[in-house]
Amino acid sequence: MSKKISQKIVGYKVATEEQTKEVVAKEPESNIIQMHEKVSRPEELAGSTYKIKTPMSDHALYLTINDIILNQGTDHELRRPFEVFINSKNMDHFQWIVALTRVLSAVFRKGGDCTFLVEEMKAVFDPQGGYFKPGGKFMPSLVAEIGWAIEDHLQKIGMLQKPEISDHQQQIMNEKRAEFEGAGTAAPAEGSSDFPPTAEVCKKCSVKATILMDGCMTCLNCGDSKCG
Repeated sequence: MSKKISQKIVGYKVATEEQTKEVVAKEPESNIIQMHEKVSRPEELAGSTYKIKTPMSDHALYLTINDIILNQGTDHELRRPFEVFINSKNMDHFQWIVALTRVLSAVFRKGGDCTFLVEEMKAVFDPQGGYFKPGGKFMPSLVAEIGWAIEDHLQKIGMLQKPEISDHQQQIMNEKRAEFEGAGTAAPAEGSSDFPPTAEVCKKCSVKATILMDGCMTCLNCGDSKCG
């Protein structure tokens, strides 16, 4: 490869073998494609569709997230969300659904850290009140449930780490649950929930699984406790 020299040569130095290896090692890094708004859409994208059914509507809502694979076949392969589609027969939500899909897709294509969208959407509350999902998880709004679905998708593609409960904490949770159920203070309810019917909603995981044990409110789902 030819290179034009615009200044007079006043000296030179032969590069060592170590310096040559450093230059060769840096060259591939410059070829790594990062997500940005100028990345063109491929003809085919892989994605996932999530069904969201709420008691607030007779029609289910389907959330589709398509991902783009960058640097495919290399050590720097990345899977990033590229676009979002939301489909529902309920036309009452048509305007804000179209707006939400366009905004989310624009943020995804912009690149950078888009994980902040999850917490922002999960914090949206419906003034008419939320609802409980099967299993006891409380959803403050439909937008919040879309946020939970996006969080689940980002965890699957590796952009978010799923919080893990340590073995010690899990053992304490199992002991507290066995002690609570064995105390006979509340009979187990027959239903989809795996937690006591007298449990309260956990502020951390939004699951109706917080009980009072030894004078301390403890969540049987995520282990959150006010006593540390």
